[in-house]
Amino acid sequence: TLQPFGVVQCSAMGYSTYLGDLWKKKQSDVMRFQQRLRVWEYRKQSKCVRLNRPTRPDRARRLGYKRKQGYQVFRCRVRRGGRKRPARKGICFGKPKTAGVNHRKPRRNLQAICESRAGKMLGNLRLLNSYWVNEDAMYKYYEIIMVDPMCTTIRRDPRIQWIVRNVHKHREQRGLTSAGQKHRGMRKKGHQATKARPSWRAVWKRNNTVKFRRYR
Repeated sequence: TLQPFGVVQCSAMGYSTYLGDLWKKKQSDVMRFQQRLRVWEYRKQSKCVRLNRPTRPDRARRLGYKRKQGYQVFRCRVRRGGRKRPARKGICFGKPKTAGVNHRKPRRNLQAICESRAGKMLGNLRLLNSYWVNEDAMYKYYEIIMVDPMCTTIRRDPRIQWIVRNVHKHREQRGLTSAGQKHRGMRKKGHQATKARPSWRAVWKRNNTVKFRRYR
């Protein structure tokens, strides 16, 4: 549409847009200095800390967080790097294919592992989602959004009351969160995911089961 002469139309950006742009440029001097101060503080705290408010409110709101009763935010950490095999004295019995102690990678990603540990520590809450906040040479830090299923505000809210059902207990342990679906290969569909859907166990069973068309 044509604008009147002398009138300039500008699109107003909300605070979440500015925050998102700031977090996208993590190598800027401001973010590097701020993250260095934050991780210095995180190191001195325990591995799971409850927060009054999320460090990244724009990211938390995109993942379902609301500033209301029943929502809680925790910051948890997980050690970086691969998974060392728990072999006594480093002895791996069996064939050479199964040998090796170091340079082994876990099947789940670090974010899913962090969610799993948080879900075990906070058994009375339901895990909604999580996001990255910081990292150093030893740890990665994630903020995890938890929901109280017994809270009346949550049970009456039609947007979040789905998580109250018993079928959603410990979603993080079964790979149903966003990070869990990623390490399960659920990001792809169609011909790209023939070996991943509905799960790799179901695919193995389907390919290794002999089916007869008549009763024997």
